[in-house]
Parts: sequence; structure tokens; C-alpha cells
Amino acid sequence: MAHSERTIPNSSALTGWYKSGYSDGHQAECLEVARGHAHVPVRDSKAVTGPAVLFSLGGWMEFVTAVKKGRLPHTQ
Repeated sequence: MAHSERTIPNSSALTGWYKSGYSDGHQAECLEVARGHAHVPVRDSKAVTGPAVLFSLGGWMEFVTAVKKGRLPHTQ
């Protein structure tokens, strides 16, 4: 993946990663978020050296709110 202002090619360079307490432990579809950065980095928990997508704080909060309120379509 090419580096841009919205991605980091190797997310292991960042610290502060955590997984939601709602994760079931099987790590099939988990995201991790890192605290303490100017933007909100998000990565696939199974790809710790893979890329991270960077969200603005406002964009991340909108996403979290939409998830909590069930505003995102469900796909299977």
C-alpha cells in the first residue's frame, strides 16, 4: 500500500494499540485503535505490521456513533 496522508504503511511503528472489550477473542474480525496520536490510527488486529488508516477525531467519532446507533448497513 502506498503511503499517503491517510495511511501508515507499517502500523507497528505506532504505540498505544488496543482492541475493544467487545471483541470475542477469536480475532476473526477485530480492529485495533491507537491512543495518543494527532489522528486516530486504525488497523486490522491480525496484521500488526500492515497498514493503518488515519481518521480525523471528528471522522472517527462519527463512525463510532453510526455503529452504536445501527446506522451502517449489515453485510454478510
